Amino acid sequence: VKKRVLNPTVTLMEIEAPIVARKAEPGQFIILRVDEAGERIPLTIAAYDREKGTVTIIYQIVGATTEKLNHKEEGDCIADFVGPLGRATETEGLKRVAVIGGGVVGLELAYFFAMAGVKVTVIEMRPKLAGDADPEICKVLMDDYKKRNMTFKLDCRVLEVTGDSVVWEEKGERRELKCGAVLVSTGRHPNTAGLGLEKLGIETDGPAVVTDRHLCTNVAGVYAIGDCNGRSLLAHTAYREAEVAVHHMLGVRDEMRYDVIPSVLYTDPEAAWVGESVESARAKGLNVKEVKLPMLFAGRYVAENRGGRGFIKLVVDTDRNCLAGCHMIGSYASEIIMTAVMMIDTGLPPERLKKLVFPHPTVAEVIREAIFQI
Repeated sequence: VKKRVLNPTVTLMEIEAPIVARKAEPGQFIILRVDEAGERIPLTIAAYDREKGTVTIIYQIVGATTEKLNHKEEGDCIADFVGPLGRATETEGLKRVAVIGGGVVGLELAYFFAMAGVKVTVIEMRPKLAGDADPEICKVLMDDYKKRNMTFKLDCRVLEVTGDSVVWEEKGERRELKCGAVLVSTGRHPNTAGLGLEKLGIETDGPAVVTDRHLCTNVAGVYAIGDCNGRSLLAHTAYREAEVAVHHMLGVRDEMRYDVIPSVLYTDPEAAWVGESVESARAKGLNVKEVKLPMLFAGRYVAENRGGRGFIKLVVDTDRNCLAGCHMIGSYASEIIMTAVMMIDTGLPPERLKKLVFPHPTVAEVIREAIFQI
């Protein structure tokens, strides 16, 4: 074991140890044994170079697990969004799919099957789609999806799933749909069970590890990033959290801001949002106003989206005189949202933002046009 101390809180260790495994293929599990008496560590093979005889491995990382749904039969037509989809991914011969859960991931999966010509029914227990997305965005999305082999059952609770059907309650009545596949996308939560956090005295809120703005737990030297802290279960959140945590270990000044983490819905049209909505801002006691502008203010959007109904909303903090949130639906929303992220992160006043020059023609110009409406 080679040991190198980078600073008083970070130690880099290089370990040479025999690997116990019958085969070395990507995706398979192998076991690392540090010594004869040591504990065996499960790893996952990422790559195997037969010529060099080297194996690239990935440590098992605690993250999120999916909500479980009770159903009568186990079968390859039942799938969750992180598990093996089985024949649910084979669209040939598939006539109808039921998607339980109308959140972002559920809608993305539903859209995929609809574009493959499969009739899709989305069952959501909330009265609206797409989680915390703007209600007006959700309405435009649903109107568009309905034109593409998709139907929606909102404010409905699933009662039962069998091998070839799903049963739900709608306005007090029992409904049933026969389908070739059922996809379950009912949510995720931190996967921390069995880690022994209570033995270390690490504070949790349910399954989530409690962290501060530096990703520190209540136990000195222990950090929690990514899905296990339950703050924002997104890949781009996790790698920013990792940067903040490592910076804190090294004594570099940094902190995590969740108000500038963007969310994206990858369908056609795309939707994206970051920061506060009017409702969330006012719930926090902020004084805000909202500016809404159609995407049609951008010439490129008009040229590429005949009859497009996209729009952008800016939420302005009138006390601080800066942008507090942005919500949009339309082509390139996933790319444009980063402009809004920068504006919120810097806290620049609208008078300064108006001086920014956008290339023409771009759809992103709609943000500048909206700023001039403040």
